[in-house]
Amino acid sequence: MSNPITLNMDGTLLNWLKQVGEAVKAGEVVAEVESDKATVEIEAPADGVLLQQAAQPGDSLSSGMVIGLIGAPAEAAAPAQTEARAVAAPAPAAVPAVPTSAPPKRANGAPAAPTAALTPGARIKASPLARRIAEERGIDLNRVAGTGPGGRIVKEDVENFQPGAAAPAEAAPQPAALAAAPARRFPEGPDIEAVELTTMRKRIAAATVESKQFTPHFYVTMELDVEPLLALRQQLNDSLPEGAAKITVNDLIVKAVALTLRQFPNLNSHYYGDRLARHQRIHVGIAVALPQGGLINVVARDADQVALGTLAARNKELIARARDGKVKPDDVTGATFTISNLGPYDVEHFVAIINPPEAGILAVGAARQVPVVKPDGTLGVGTRMKVTISVDHRVSDGAEAAQFLRAFKTLIENPLRLLV
Repeated sequence: MSNPITLNMDGTLLNWLKQVGEAVKAGEVVAEVESDKATVEIEAPADGVLLQQAAQPGDSLSSGMVIGLIGAPAEAAAPAQTEARAVAAPAPAAVPAVPTSAPPKRANGAPAAPTAALTPGARIKASPLARRIAEERGIDLNRVAGTGPGGRIVKEDVENFQPGAAAPAEAAPQPAALAAAPARRFPEGPDIEAVELTTMRKRIAAATVESKQFTPHFYVTMELDVEPLLALRQQLNDSLPEGAAKITVNDLIVKAVALTLRQFPNLNSHYYGDRLARHQRIHVGIAVALPQGGLINVVARDADQVALGTLAARNKELIARARDGKVKPDDVTGATFTISNLGPYDVEHFVAIINPPEAGILAVGAARQVPVVKPDGTLGVGTRMKVTISVDHRVSDGAEAAQFLRAFKTLIENPLRLLV
């Protein structure tokens, strides 16, 4: 039985590292896809032989598409039958293929060579992400009114869909969307250099505008005493064997955030219109600045359960792959809450933009020596750090955000609790 190679992201196929007929091992990289933020390595889902390449370099692909098939060597001996089966069989139910409203296109805009695995499905105009969310929630897209260009159904339409709502033809008029930025004429002249936006920058622009327009942010800031944390970090790193991954301040912060989220599961939730998806596992996103510009969020999975040394080693690998532009799909998907740390840039304080549908993001500033009033009333010098949590007001309120930061502060100022 053949196994489909299914994407879980939008992107452009860069190249195949294995050709039809070549043997592959489960977990071996078979293709590279350029997503909005990085080059992602696509791994083989099983041992076998690459039977089919259902997409070619340059094709623009959507999440859920099947780009190839892996099967037994005997199947490779009968390519015609294999291809026929690929034409007839959809992706397995566990990873549903998302039908698209148009065939894939190459990066230059030309239509891709038609392949059965990528054949368009329903005629409803909807984005791939909207289709996937509708599939997960069992929503009939025929009953969803589209507010995108030309009536296209977009993610927000599905997320805000109310069960029992009238079909689009009977629905009440949709509220006007927020005003778009005014069009401005591009300046011309010898002192102007036209710089085309990268795909990553375009996606960051779209995501942040969406977040600020549709997610009601509020912010809570607290100052922490980090002298005990820094002392513990030094002690731990001094005790590590040579060659072991050193524990960073950010590793300790990730651990503290994850343990705090255990106490505040509401902030480990995602907002979906009429419901919250409360995640039972804690996967902390870590914002990573890239050498070529832009940023990417890698994901520290089960950060509350993993030992600190293991967490530090994993985070080091994730960040290295991100900066090398060689992330894996699991590296960048599934975050339930995110951290953005500008402390290494000596930034004292900032606020971060939430990554929808997450409920919050923590902005971390630099540890700085500042004048402090000691318990005996005398003036001294202490090491302090400011953190600011941005919270979706549809999910939580100021009191809960303040309680979250107070619990986080307790862990940071009593860091031995991070080792329990």
